[in-house]
Amino acid sequence: MSEATLPEQIRAHAMGRPDRRRDARLKVTGRATYAVEHETDDTLQAHLVLSTVAKGRIRQIHADEVRELPGVVDVIDHTNAPRVASDADPELAILQDDRVHYRGQVVAVVLAETAEQARAAAQQLRVDYDEEPARTEFDADSEGYEPDSVNAGYETATDAGDVEQALRDAEVVVDETYRTPYEHQMPMEPHATLGRWRGEGEADEDQPTLWLFDSTQGVHPAASTVAELMGLDAADVRITAPYVGGGFGSKGLPHPQVATVALAAKKHAGRWVRLPVTRQQMFTVTGYRTATVQHVRLGADSDGRLTAVDHRVLEQTSAIKEYGEQTAEVTRHVYATPNLRTAHRLVELDVSVPTWMRAPGVMPGMVGLEIAMDELAERCGIDPIELRRRNEPEVDPESGKPFGHRRLMECFDRGAREFGWEQRASEPRQTLEGDWWVGLGVATSTYPAHPAPGNTATVRSEPGERYTVAIGAADIGTGAWTVLAQIAADALEVDADRVEMRIGDTRDPKATVAGGSTGTSGWGSAIVAAALAFRKEHGDTPPPGLEATADAARNPAYKTFSLHSFGAQFAEVRVNRWTGEIRVPQMLGVFSAGRIVNPRLARSQLIGGMTMGIGAALFEESVRDPRFGHFVTQDLASYHVPAHADIRDVEAVWLDDVDPRANPMGLRGVGEIGIVGATAAVVNAIHHATGVRAGSVPVTADELLPRS
Repeated sequence: MSEATLPEQIRAHAMGRPDRRRDARLKVTGRATYAVEHETDDTLQAHLVLSTVAKGRIRQIHADEVRELPGVVDVIDHTNAPRVASDADPELAILQDDRVHYRGQVVAVVLAETAEQARAAAQQLRVDYDEEPARTEFDADSEGYEPDSVNAGYETATDAGDVEQALRDAEVVVDETYRTPYEHQMPMEPHATLGRWRGEGEADEDQPTLWLFDSTQGVHPAASTVAELMGLDAADVRITAPYVGGGFGSKGLPHPQVATVALAAKKHAGRWVRLPVTRQQMFTVTGYRTATVQHVRLGADSDGRLTAVDHRVLEQTSAIKEYGEQTAEVTRHVYATPNLRTAHRLVELDVSVPTWMRAPGVMPGMVGLEIAMDELAERCGIDPIELRRRNEPEVDPESGKPFGHRRLMECFDRGAREFGWEQRASEPRQTLEGDWWVGLGVATSTYPAHPAPGNTATVRSEPGERYTVAIGAADIGTGAWTVLAQIAADALEVDADRVEMRIGDTRDPKATVAGGSTGTSGWGSAIVAAALAFRKEHGDTPPPGLEATADAARNPAYKTFSLHSFGAQFAEVRVNRWTGEIRVPQMLGVFSAGRIVNPRLARSQLIGGMTMGIGAALFEESVRDPRFGHFVTQDLASYHVPAHADIRDVEAVWLDDVDPRANPMGLRGVGEIGIVGATAAVVNAIHHATGVRAGSVPVTADELLPRS
């Protein structure tokens, strides 16, 4: 492939600097306006009413009783809600009939003059049901079914070589089952939507039919979904989201509360409707990471070289809407083996719908694979890093394409030096310091680089030799306001303080969702294209008022190369010999992710992901009531996440790297890879400390105590 076909590279001047976040002062002073904080007149406050049965029909909703309560304006249910134009997304086609598909389904919404009145009335609304038998328990022994594809369109199953024969012939075999739990995203800002349907007779053509302020990871994708649901043209739906307080995937797609506001606003056209989802309701309404049961079989020779890999996954989906996590897909790209098989099967339950959570598929998939690799290293008597070195592929094992930038072993080598890996005992349960068993563990980290087509940007010259750059991107706390300005500055060859960003609104040019580590890559590529087009059309010293718009060019390198980020995760774990208490005093991640546009923000993203990985290893688990299918962990007192005292010395560093094939900036994204491998590194360190091999996460103290 000649360099002429690769993306046109821009020189780094602003990129690479640890600029402070442009939105930092607004956020710490409370002046950054989130979805339901926008000031509106004549606003109705909404509160959701959720079903209390797992499956059945609504016999009666006693709405008249609460309509008489102080401040109540309306109770909307299936008997009086506006009709949707499309049921293509069953999760959003709510309040349309008397069917109940899962416990926690939206069956009504109460509108009142104050939030307190709406909540009080919703709590008093009585709903009678005719219950039906429901399947609500994830049975690990279930056969399940094979979906047509899994998330992101990946193949459900792959099979290369003769896995069964290779396993029979293998000198060393690992044959184990690993489990990951249900998890919830729980961003700091709860899901929330504020919306208004244009009133009858309003003649302002500049106003859309439906305007939503929504906490979303993608204003344009959300607007398209809502437009289809409500039978509108996309141009008739405006969504605004300048500031979003975290998402972790849960805000990547609209959920029932968005549909609720659209329906309520249409019924009360001309009035704003404000709906914040409570923290408790988020455990049902806004998605979660599905549990997985992973059967991993590895075959190897006595030197640890893989001869077969078989990774089969059973996971849960919803009867109302299929979602298949691509858990085993990552295994297709990590290690060299002549015989490789992956498969996914889904168990359909009458429960709420799972969705994306940080590094969907890749994170849980690498838990199973990397614990299995640690077991293989132990059985072969080989250092875990050396085992991975011996199984480095020359090309992508699935596609046969050369890797664009695979520097995995460089990450391991640097991490080993900085972490003091040479001091690690060769056998488990060898190091006791006081009352604490000490262990070190590692795991591979990887995440694909996606091209993210479908982004457009506009550059406009302003007075004072300044520029405005507009794109409908979303800053979900990752720093898009800042890094996109740095990219634009280098493409325009000006200082970053001369660039003003405009993001977070469907009135800005089209942008893809903030997810899959594609935001900075896809949006930045469009900004570079628009900046280069502007300079070509108007020169480097333009008068004010000129502009240029361009789409991100398609990158042919993705057809020729396998583009991924890689990393090495190192964890030290201490386990109390008497209580089983687990501590993680230090953790190090070394990554190869292409150019780092802003080191300050990249480090924050990486250590944030690693912290979530520690949480997954030790704390996070949503518990489902098998009788009704709802989660009984419904707040942050029962759903445990790491606190400051749990996170000691967590550090992330990276190789000096620019990937010329990925995009004009030479970057591959850092939002997802920090969590990948982190959980497995902690679990592997626990085994090294105690000799106890955990087959599921989170690992709890009782599993590590001696059995009498």
